[in-house]
Amino acid sequence: MNEPRIKVSGSATEITVAANADGLRDLAERLVGLADPELRDGYHEHLESGINLEDGSISLILERDDKL
Repeated sequence: MNEPRIKVSGSATEITVAANADGLRDLAERLVGLADPELRDGYHEHLESGINLEDGSISLILERDDKL
């Protein structure tokens, strides 16, 4: 397995999430985790440039919102 690599970029009208295969699996696991019945509405994860996103990425918040 390679290191997950994820890059998030965006403009006023669209967001692009680009990733290698391991990065896509990592995002999928995070999203499945947010669906866990043990978690409450409002639970969220921050992904930040240079930490869990590639340098130069814009920050990304994955949030569970049970009101949607």
